[in-house]
Amino acid sequence: MNAFSKALTSVVEVGREILARRMAAPDPEVGDAAALTELCSELIQHRGEASGLALAAEVARRYELLEPSLRAEFFDSLLTRFGVDDEQILASADAYRESPDLEHLADLTRAVEAPRLKLFRRINMAAGGTATLVAMRGHLREAMGDMPALRAVDSDLKHLFVSWFNKGFLEMRRISWDTPASILEKIIAYEAVHAINGWDDLRRRLASDRACFAFFHPAMPKDPLVFVEVAFTEDVPGAIGPLLARAEPGASAAADTVVFYSISNCHAGLAGVSFGNFLIKQVVEEVLEEHPGVKTFVTLSPIPGFSQWLARANLNGLVDESLHQAVREPVGKVVAAEVRDALLKLCAHYLLVEKSGRLARDPVARFHLGNGARLHRLHWAADLSEKGKRQSAGMMVNYLYDLDRIEINHEEYFDQGIIAASKSISRLL
Repeated sequence: MNAFSKALTSVVEVGREILARRMAAPDPEVGDAAALTELCSELIQHRGEASGLALAAEVARRYELLEPSLRAEFFDSLLTRFGVDDEQILASADAYRESPDLEHLADLTRAVEAPRLKLFRRINMAAGGTATLVAMRGHLREAMGDMPALRAVDSDLKHLFVSWFNKGFLEMRRISWDTPASILEKIIAYEAVHAINGWDDLRRRLASDRACFAFFHPAMPKDPLVFVEVAFTEDVPGAIGPLLARAEPGASAAADTVVFYSISNCHAGLAGVSFGNFLIKQVVEEVLEEHPGVKTFVTLSPIPGFSQWLARANLNGLVDESLHQAVREPVGKVVAAEVRDALLKLCAHYLLVEKSGRLARDPVARFHLGNGARLHRLHWAADLSEKGKRQSAGMMVNYLYDLDRIEINHEEYFDQGIIAASKSISRLL
């Protein structure tokens, strides 16, 4: 063994020894937010590479063992103790203003970067560190309701995640019945649109007339980030029930339509890090290679914000109480035609006219329209589950992905706020 190999082996052994001592020693400080904060401070200042990895792993372990009731205390330390130095920022800005050279710019750049960014980068180097940070941001976002100042910490984590979870690092995999059971269990748990009722239901959704695709990250290879479920049909569907039925699958050679009926983001800690749009586009490419006869790509989507918007409109006197009451009634009962027609018109108004800034108010509409899709058809009594009736009086909508118009629709939506819509929906206004 040469001198370099001996030195490298020695460094690795030192790191392992440090970690072994920490794991073997009595651990009265596990679950102590203040002790975790001190360990984070030590990690930021640490210089040794191998022992630093061991220290980062210990920080991740300590965080995972931290009692939920103590997270707020730790998050507060991330905000205050590991935040920026305002005076240093001002001093560096003044120096750069007087002499705008590369050296002063570097000083200013260092000053505006909070030390917690260095902490997060070092935690990320540990095995499992990425998953710990994703979970941490999920917990942090829960705490932001009571501690809005934590937005600064959230912003730093999101800034890092946008780079770390860049599409170039993501791997799309097709989920099948042969996928490891540990991943299939996560698919069942993470499904956020139409609950998967056990293994039989999952098997039905992975049958020959269906497909499921997911994005994975190299640092989290056994944990999907986002997945989409699709069905192959012979026409554009107008109700979710038949798509979710447990009847024996019968993939038809005449199927020419791909229906995206469920898209689930798996981790609250990755909120605002957009890769669902990339997944849909990659699925389209994959399907076209395998099924060149497919001509139509369409969704069957919920309208999760409609009932809430209608309730606010009712409080403001913009709609009649009878219509608001109709939403709260069981949609499966016979509904007067004039009430049904009025609710369809109000839903079309909500999707086409109601905005958040220049973009659609409804979050699902905002996602698909931002991808370049078009509002295609609106369906009454399309989702009669309790969730569907509660969210949108049982209505659902198709968004059409016209491959020749995607880029045009996308640009008009973001540049001018124009929502692409079919004549059938526009006529409802």
